[in-house]
Amino acid sequence: MENDGIAINHSMINFKQAWQQVKEWAAVVGPGLIVMLADTDAGCLITAAQSGNQFGYSMVLPQIALIPVLFMVQEITVRLGIITQKGHGELIRKYFGKNWAYISAITLLISVVGAMITEFIGIAGVGELFGISRWITIPICTITLIIVALLGNYHRVERIGISFGIFELMFIIGIIMVKPDTSQLVNGIMTVPIHDKSYIYMIAANVGAVIMPWMIFYQQSAVTDKHLKPNMVKKEQSDTLAGTFITQGIMIGFVIFFAATTFNKGSVILNTVSDLVNEMALFIGPAASKIILGTSLLGGSLVAAIVVSLAGTWGMSEVLNWPHSLNEGLNKSNYGFYLMYAAILVVPAIMVLFIKNMVEIAVSIEVLNALMIPIVLGFLLLLESRALPEKYRMRGIYKYTVIISSLVVMIFGIYMIGPSFNLW
Repeated sequence: MENDGIAINHSMINFKQAWQQVKEWAAVVGPGLIVMLADTDAGCLITAAQSGNQFGYSMVLPQIALIPVLFMVQEITVRLGIITQKGHGELIRKYFGKNWAYISAITLLISVVGAMITEFIGIAGVGELFGISRWITIPICTITLIIVALLGNYHRVERIGISFGIFELMFIIGIIMVKPDTSQLVNGIMTVPIHDKSYIYMIAANVGAVIMPWMIFYQQSAVTDKHLKPNMVKKEQSDTLAGTFITQGIMIGFVIFFAATTFNKGSVILNTVSDLVNEMALFIGPAASKIILGTSLLGGSLVAAIVVSLAGTWGMSEVLNWPHSLNEGLNKSNYGFYLMYAAILVVPAIMVLFIKNMVEIAVSIEVLNALMIPIVLGFLLLLESRALPEKYRMRGIYKYTVIISSLVVMIFGIYMIGPSFNLW
């Protein structure tokens, strides 16, 4: 009996220790997961769909290759945010001066407004699939997103965003329904038409769709606003790693989805939500196509709308030295932060309501993002070497791997400028 009592006590101690570890991890998880879910917004998913449509399974390998690159870029923001307890804009201002901070913040803001246009186009497109006018869906979503921020609690906003993002996983049902051919998938992964300029352009588009400048601003400010401590760095890196696999899993899933269906079945251009749904309807039926793709795209657009708008608001507020915490409700000292957040939502929403032809704007946004990637990654690497104490900096093979990977991403970003302006 005594031994039984000792065993029970040991079990209770082990259970308490395990439960404490779960609680500690739950307190940390969030910033990495939500920013990665936001990375697969409507624009990114359309890019992935078009990749599978044009090049089939050969576009799977580039998506796999982006997994370590995406993680390495974002984990730097984890260390910078947790150790310095400052956002990305604040650190640029501190180490490079006001002028560089203003330049980075303004370009970020323009890029954010452009990204928000994409999110609202996605939201409007999904609504119109079900016969709901954009004059209904966009105002409702805009008001809802403003209310979410006014809740005055970062943790609550984060949970709401992740809840939206989970709906992206609905596409898995579609993959099961189309039953991709495993042997063709393996052959496609082994076939990389690197000599094809169109293929290189599509890889560059996917790099631009996966490595987003606003992600860096968001996650660094998020871990700061969440008040994570230095002993939580590894747990937050794990959160980021899990989010990386999820977001790239979604991108790979969309490539496979369309590679298994529309690839080699005629010249099909997939530029809108309706294009995606109409093509999928031929293979899984109109109702299933609307529900599966509509839910996935809406979830991605909503979580991205939260993350992108907050990234822009945090970045601008940090540079202007305004109070910028979501943990404080609206008051006299922080009304500028909340007004900026609302403006970042309202302006793109109005543009999507009134402007019919968004092609030129979309091209401009694409070029701007391409230009921003080298600037933002350049600042990120410089801050990593200057703002962090020696013990928290990269070293050895990992350091050079990150630098080389970042340079490759920068090159692809610059490469996107040419095709966008028809220079090559």
